[in-house]
Amino acid sequence: MTDDRKFLFLLGSARAGGNTETLTREAARPVDASQRWLRLSDLPLPRFQDARHDGRRYLTPSGNEQELLDATLEATDIVISSPVYWYSVSADVKLYLDYWSGWLYVPGVDFKARMRGKTLWGVSVLAEGPEQAEPLVGTLRRSAEYLGMNWGGVLLGNGSRPDDVLKDSSALTEAQSFFAKEFATV
Repeated sequence: MTDDRKFLFLLGSARAGGNTETLTREAARPVDASQRWLRLSDLPLPRFQDARHDGRRYLTPSGNEQELLDATLEATDIVISSPVYWYSVSADVKLYLDYWSGWLYVPGVDFKARMRGKTLWGVSVLAEGPEQAEPLVGTLRRSAEYLGMNWGGVLLGNGSRPDDVLKDSSALTEAQSFFAKEFATV
């Protein structure tokens, strides 16, 4: 997979080096394209304030918000790496996605048009069956759909304790070609 693709891997776990990060790194290993890795907990964002209906304008981002916006817009492929927390994405990932709502209204950013055609992927590890990840999958798939992005799908692994995912041979096998597969256009 050598091309002009630029992957942005957003690590959303509350624990560095956990099962979800391990599976994400396994999936990224065969990717022969530009890769940028950001840990969302290293780029904290303030609580999102929705200003659409109260007369305030969205301000030009700065600091961590600007870094995340720039990285998001520069990427062709955005990979959300989040364990299943309470049946959905982690709090850091949810906050990042909330900021997408604001970026739609920042003057001059043209966020929705610039996201169209990019591919959104997910990687997650959970301790229960894959049906428990349905809210996480739905959150990501619907976000891609709303912005006219391609939907790459979600790579799911199983594990709870550190390094458990390394025992999930099915997930590790799928990881080897996950980012090379054809994706669904939404």
